[in-house]
Amino acid sequence: MARPALEVADIFRDHGPAWREANRGHVSLGQLKVMSAIESCRTAALGGHVMRCENEACAYTAIAYNSCRNRHCPKCQGAAAREWMAAREAELLPVPYFHVVFTLPSAIGDIAYHNKAVVYDLLLRTAAETMQTIAADPKHLGARIAITAVLHTWGSAMTHHPHVHMIVPGGGIALDGSRWIARRPQFFLPVRAHEFIRRFLIHVLPQGFHRIRHYGLLAGGAKADNLAHARKLLDAAAPAPEPEPADACADPATPDKPCPCCGSLMRIIEVFKAGEVPRHRPSPRCAAITIDTS
Repeated sequence: MARPALEVADIFRDHGPAWREANRGHVSLGQLKVMSAIESCRTAALGGHVMRCENEACAYTAIAYNSCRNRHCPKCQGAAAREWMAAREAELLPVPYFHVVFTLPSAIGDIAYHNKAVVYDLLLRTAAETMQTIAADPKHLGARIAITAVLHTWGSAMTHHPHVHMIVPGGGIALDGSRWIARRPQFFLPVRAHEFIRRFLIHVLPQGFHRIRHYGLLAGGAKADNLAHARKLLDAAAPAPEPEPADACADPATPDKPCPCCGSLMRIIEVFKAGEVPRHRPSPRCAAITIDTS
């Protein structure tokens, strides 16, 4: 039998209370809020709804609890990440892209840990300004470039390791706006120019802090015009708009997933608030459908 997947919420629910007690006075309010949100995610504490198969002969019933939607919750951010990737894909230009990383020196690590909002903001802005300044120099590229920057605060071992990942197209718009300037063939710019709970909570960001930012051609309200100008200089067509979902006009209260027993549609028959107990009870797990070929 395969071992069930262990989630961050499982660790917080099983060991969070003891960890909070052992670290009383050393956990920030923001960290406590993140722990509480993840522990409550998709539980009765946040409410939810009851679904029933519309096939009366089946009538399979299931309970779905609401998500916490906290930006630090791994389960909640899956859908948001997919939507973000789709939006970024629509902004891609028909040129090679480069992955550039800026890492905070280890000597500044302690300062950053105790002054996250200030140092993280400086890291993002300094990295972006460095790239734009070098790219604008005629000795290197002589162009305005586009940058999408993402702040990461941990390494592979989940220790505190602030660094910025940048995705940069291989070229930019000339400073006079007259043409697209491609990067050199081999490179973009000159290179020289439970312990688990503690580690997880290290990376709780200050309230209101944006860890993904856009710079240069992708910054501000001029992004659409800049991308259109770049595509014109590259003689490239804009990507086709995403088609509307087939069920765009359907009842929004209708779940997307079919009945796991018979494949019919599932309908919401009850909505309950946080802390309430649903009137309907879930059905036992469906038995696997088998075909006797003897």
